[in-house]
Amino acid sequence: MDDQDNAQPMQRPPAWNGIDAMTDGDLDRHSRIRCLGQALATRGLRLAVAESCTGGLLAANLTEQAGSSSWFEGGWITYSNRAKQRDLAVPASLFAEVGAVSGEVVTAMAGGAIERADVDYAVAISGVAGPGGGSDTKPVGTVWIGWGYRPPAESGATQAGPTTFASRFRFPGERQAVREAAVDVALQGLCAHLGGKGWSQQVASEWSSAHWPVAGLKWEEEPRA
Repeated sequence: MDDQDNAQPMQRPPAWNGIDAMTDGDLDRHSRIRCLGQALATRGLRLAVAESCTGGLLAANLTEQAGSSSWFEGGWITYSNRAKQRDLAVPASLFAEVGAVSGEVVTAMAGGAIERADVDYAVAISGVAGPGGGSDTKPVGTVWIGWGYRPPAESGATQAGPTTFASRFRFPGERQAVREAAVDVALQGLCAHLGGKGWSQQVASEWSSAHWPVAGLKWEEEPRA
């Protein structure tokens, strides 16, 4: 099942040339977060996170940056399905239909984080970090990452709802390596959008093609129902 077929084009913020495209692998994590924070703070934008398999690792890295309170609002560690429903309003039906590790769930998590934290950006992560819990269609290392953006309201207009985008990855290594890789890609996705790159199904495909050679893995399409 390809749950990105019906994805709507992501609205783009104004380009900020201080951040490279998502395929840039030269920036270390600390530098990327510094650039991300500068871009958000300069525009008066705020970020929230919703994490499952990373268990707060993304939020911890963001708040290691001095002054991050000027652009980072906070986040949720919604490890259980119950927490995802309760805290982020993820529809209960999705867990039976597509599972917690899916594009539908991470986009719902990102959208819920934007609405509940009243922020401009959100990123959500759900995956199978291992060593157990994998399946034929979702092996260990499978991670879905969802991003959301709510454009500022025009003067006198009603605030638009968030638009969301998700992509699937499979990261190599043990549990911690999978979690660390998910954090890095989540950050690169935020930087890409702030750098003026729109999010769409085409971008999702390009994203995977760009990252699998780096990870030493091949993109595998999930079998269609």
